[in-house]
Amino acid sequence: MTWLVIARRFWWALPMLVLAAGLVATRARLADVRATLAAERQAMSDEVGRADRRRLELERDYARRVAGAADTYADRLAAREPIIVQSTREVREYEATNAGAALCRDADRVRSIDLLDADLARAALTTDGGASPVPPDAAEPPAGR
Repeated sequence: MTWLVIARRFWWALPMLVLAAGLVATRARLADVRATLAAERQAMSDEVGRADRRRLELERDYARRVAGAADTYADRLAAREPIIVQSTREVREYEATNAGAALCRDADRVRSIDLLDADLARAALTTDGGASPVPPDAAEPPAGR
C-alpha cells in the first residue's frame, strides 16, 4: 500500500521524471549530432582546400605549358625568318656552310626569279583589262612558289 500512497501523493512528479529522462537523452543525441556535423564540416573544408590546391597546381602547369608553347612558337618563327643579307661576303660565307649549301639558290635560279618578277610587273602595267592572254612562263619558278 505504501506504493499506492506514494503514487497518489507524488503523481505530478512522474511526467516530470519522464520529461527529464527525455531531455537527457535528447541532449546526448544533440551532442552526437553536433559532433558529427562538425566532423563533416571539417572533412568538407579539407576537401575544398585540396580541390583549391589542385586547381592552383593545374593553373600553374597550364601557365608553364602556355609559356613553353609561346617560346617554342617564337623559336619556330625566328627559324623561319629570312636571312637578311648585307653584303656579298656574307652570302659567300653562309653558302660555305652546310645549311647555306642547302638553302642558297644558284645564280641562274635567282636571275630567273628576278626576270619573272619583272615580266609580271611589266605585264601588269601594260594590261588593257585582261583582253590579251597571259604570256607563257619560259623560266618556271621553283616548286612551291
